Amino acid sequence: MQAVAVTDLTTRPSSPSEPDGPTRAHWWILVIIAGAQLMVVLDTTIMIIALPSAQHSLGFSNADRQWVVTAYTLGFGGLLLLGGRISDMVGPKRTLMTGVIGFAVASALGGASQTTVMLIGARGLQGMFGALLAPSVLSLLTTTFSDPRERGRAFGIYASIAIGGAAFGLILGGFLTQYLDWRWCLYVNLPIAGTVALGAFTMIPKRAGHAGVRPDIPGVVLGCGGLVALVYGLGEAAADGWSSTGVVVPLVAAVALLSLFVLVQMKASNPLLPLRILANRNRGGSFLTIIFAVLGMYGTFLFLTYLLQTVDHYSPLKTGVAFLPLMTVNGLAATQLASRLMPHVRTRLLVVPGLLLAALGVALLTGLTPGAPYVTHVLPTELLLGLGLGIALVPCISTATSNAEPRDVGITSATTNTSQQIGASIGTALLNTIAATATASYLASHGRTADLVARATVHGFATASWWAAGSLVLGAVVGGILIDAHPGRAVDERRPAATTATG
Repeated sequence: MQAVAVTDLTTRPSSPSEPDGPTRAHWWILVIIAGAQLMVVLDTTIMIIALPSAQHSLGFSNADRQWVVTAYTLGFGGLLLLGGRISDMVGPKRTLMTGVIGFAVASALGGASQTTVMLIGARGLQGMFGALLAPSVLSLLTTTFSDPRERGRAFGIYASIAIGGAAFGLILGGFLTQYLDWRWCLYVNLPIAGTVALGAFTMIPKRAGHAGVRPDIPGVVLGCGGLVALVYGLGEAAADGWSSTGVVVPLVAAVALLSLFVLVQMKASNPLLPLRILANRNRGGSFLTIIFAVLGMYGTFLFLTYLLQTVDHYSPLKTGVAFLPLMTVNGLAATQLASRLMPHVRTRLLVVPGLLLAALGVALLTGLTPGAPYVTHVLPTELLLGLGLGIALVPCISTATSNAEPRDVGITSATTNTSQQIGASIGTALLNTIAATATASYLASHGRTADLVARATVHGFATASWWAAGSLVLGAVVGGILIDAHPGRAVDERRPAATTATG
């Protein structure tokens, strides 16, 4: 009976006699889709710590090692737009169920891998099915929670998972690898997927797709091909440098394919990505702000991970635990600050100070020295970064997905996820290259001893931290100029008309 009640609430306006706001069933739906989102985010980092053990078990080379991670990001980042349009065509519940089941099967194949090719192929399948379910998660979140207060709380939980899930993946990956086996970093998805699939089947109302939405084959080929080339080129830049053929060719191809994609979308009758989505000032500004914010965030995560493990010699598990303060503060900021303030203030009044706080936290890393205590040098960065991102990203993601046309909810959600993926890819590649270049320059001018190598490494992190902080400041500037939404006021303006109609 709960599922029927949810269907009524999500498909027709409420009358004065109905309760205002989500029912208990809505919050169970949030638990379900939060579990699905956690599964996707975990797999961006959980295999990083397991790689040495997997390499020893399967015997693959260092060159093949990166593909265990890259295969996932290529499948996920490259097919998000297609996954979003499929969600609009057939309905978010169907795509969520298909994505979750497919993700579980791919995880089982990866855990049972006997060869390198089998493991890399399974990771690619995980990414593909992740690209199907991630837009459905955000689409269901958007349509289930429309009241500003409850929407703020729901998006606060979603943002906490999106940010903290990557750090939690490091903790869980270290624990499973150290105490069980690297294969459990993949098998762990099976109970999560089973719970999510059962909950989705019983609790989430079925919503039909939109008959007017048709597959845009040229758009799929150009858009997805361009995104795959972009993510691949950026990923290779982190290892090979920006001037290598394996980086230049994919990036040039990405520019060409994505330029053609825009031209095709302007003329297509059923475009894969309707340009009206990007033309909306608040939505387009949110997409750009998310890219700059995630760029700085992922670059900082990378520095801190390498600093703690290679310079401070933390174990993988201890490294993951060291991220707990960031996760805790981020969760509190997202659910207790941003979500409560969203209905009452303009979005930019949260985005700008939030990103500036995060930028201040990252800027503190520019004063790092080898052997600097965690409590005085790393912990303040984590606290400010977690606080700032928790305040800023919740309203950003909410604004990016607000007020989309019903036929565009899935693709709007997919574009929001794509913004995060692009920011993460650029942040990892660009900032890692800047850090490596600064380290090499330091060694060239100072010599190479064990002590100087540590100093050079930290110098590289400190140099790249300026760029990460700059990206967060740029995100604050873009958000302050372009985002002019006020969720609470928009709802207040609609209520008198609704009252008159019912009276």
